[in-house]
Amino acid sequence: MEKLTEHFVGLYKVKGIVSSNVIELELPKSIKIHPVVNISRVQLYRPQVERQKKILPKQVIIEREEEFEVEKILNKRMVRGKEKFLVR
Repeated sequence: MEKLTEHFVGLYKVKGIVSSNVIELELPKSIKIHPVVNISRVQLYRPQVERQKKILPKQVIIEREEEFEVEKILNKRMVRGKEKFLVR
């Protein structure tokens, strides 16, 4: 099931260039990573082919953070002692 997970998530604006190979991104508070990243971790956005569009679930905002309603849990695994879920 790991092949079904996305390697890159979201469209984020570049807030600034820190050095020749480091940029700062504008990230929502729900993403728990440092906003300054190496450019090797970033890819230019290319829109999907029309036939491959996927329908994203409706966002639910709880306590000013983005969350999604889970229709079904497809898979579960342990990663570094924490449970990770593949959901629909």
